[in-house]
Amino acid sequence: MGEVRKLQKKLRQIENLEIKISLSPEERFKISRKAELRSRLAELQLQLSGPQQTPGSDRTGKKEKMKRQVEDVPEAVPSQIFPASKILKAEVQSKAEQSPAARAPQKEARGAEATGQRSEEDGAMASSTATDHQEADFTSLKASWEKAKFRLRLLDGHNDIITCVVAVDNLVISGSRDTTVKVWHVPTATEQKNLGGHTGGVTCLCAPPPEYCKRLAWSLSLPDKERFILSGSADCNVKIWALSIGQSVKSIYTFNAVTALCFVPEGDGYIVTGSDAGKVQAWSWATFENCQSINAHEDTVTSIQSQGPLVFSGSAEGGVCVWENRCSERDPLRRLKQWSGGLTGCRAEPGGRLSLSPRGDTVYLAYGQAWLRVLHWRTGVMSKMTNHSSVAGVTDCVHQTGGLLIGSCYDVTNGESTLNCLTGFFPCQRIQLTTR
Repeated sequence: MGEVRKLQKKLRQIENLEIKISLSPEERFKISRKAELRSRLAELQLQLSGPQQTPGSDRTGKKEKMKRQVEDVPEAVPSQIFPASKILKAEVQSKAEQSPAARAPQKEARGAEATGQRSEEDGAMASSTATDHQEADFTSLKASWEKAKFRLRLLDGHNDIITCVVAVDNLVISGSRDTTVKVWHVPTATEQKNLGGHTGGVTCLCAPPPEYCKRLAWSLSLPDKERFILSGSADCNVKIWALSIGQSVKSIYTFNAVTALCFVPEGDGYIVTGSDAGKVQAWSWATFENCQSINAHEDTVTSIQSQGPLVFSGSAEGGVCVWENRCSERDPLRRLKQWSGGLTGCRAEPGGRLSLSPRGDTVYLAYGQAWLRVLHWRTGVMSKMTNHSSVAGVTDCVHQTGGLLIGSCYDVTNGESTLNCLTGFFPCQRIQLTTR
C-alpha cells in the first residue's frame, strides 16, 4: 500500500509539471517516466485486488452493514409500557378525588395536547410528502439523463494548453497559454474569430450579463445586442472584447498577473480580479477605474465566483474568502468570512489549484483530490463528498448549472477522464470521456 500511494503521488506531481511552460532536465525526466509508473501501479493494484478491497473501491458492503445495524435497533422495552387496565384504574380514582372545578383545567390541557399532537402529525405528513416529491423529481431527472445522447466534437486550433472556457449563446470562447482567445461556433464546430492582443498566456474568461453588455454597447455606439467577453492574462491586463467585431474595446492594466476574474452584476457592475500575489481587486464597469485592492490571500488566487452581491475567492494554498459587494464607488468589497487552507483542508499539491462553486449557503471546493469539500460558509462547517471511485482520482474543477453539480474526474493511473453530474447529493449520471 505504501508503494501504491507513492506512485499515485508521483503521477499527480507529473500532471502538474506538464502544465508548466519551461521544464528543467530533471522535470523532463520525471515526465518521461509517466508510462513506466502507470504500468507499475497497475501491476500493484492487480496484486492487491483479489479477495481484498482495493483502495477507493465501492464501499457497498459497508453501507449494507450500516443499514442492517440501523434495522436491528431494538424497539421500546416491554417492561416500560404499562398495561391499559392499570392506566384506566388510576384515571378513575383521580377523577373521583377531584372536584369539577379542578377537572376543567385538566380537560383544557388534554385538548391542547391533542391539538399539538395533530399539528406534529400534520408536519410529519407534510415532510414525508415533500420527501416523496423530491425522490420522484430525482427519479425523473435521472431517467431523462440516462436516455440522453451526447456527441463529442473536437475544436482544434490552439497551439498550447487551453486554460479557460466560457459559453455565450451558441458560441464557445476559449483562452489559451498561446496568448489568444478563440471564438467557436458550436453548431458547425468551426472557429469564427481569433482574438489576439495579450502578450502573456490567457488565464481566465468571463461573460457579463446581457443588460450590462447593452450599457457598454450604447456608450461605444455598438448594437444593443452586442456581447462582450472579459479575458485576464499573465501580462497583467484585463481585456474587454466585442464578439461581433472581434476586437478589444478596452484594456485594464492591473500591475499583477491576472489569474482569476468574475463579473458582479450589482449596481453599475464590477469586475473583480485575483492575482498571482494573492491580491483581490475591484474595478468599476462604468469607468473601468480601480475601486479597491486587498492583499487577501497568501498565494495565487485561482478562483473567483459571484452570487448576487456576494463574491467568493479561493487560492492555491487552500484559503477561501467570502465578500459582500456594497455597490460603493470606493472600497465596495467587505470581507465577511475567511478560512485558511489548514481549516478548509484544501491545501493542494505544488502547482495545483483550488476551484470553487457557490450556491446559497454552500460552497463546493475542488482541489486535486478524489473528493469535493463542502463548506457551509455561514456556520463554517466542513464536510466531504466523494466524486471519484478511486483514491487515484483527481478533481480539478467544479461547476453548477441548471440545478446540477458537475465535478471533473481524472484518473492518474490510466489517464481516463469523466464528468460527474449530481443533484441533491445523489449521483445522477456519469459521462465517460476517454482521453487519447
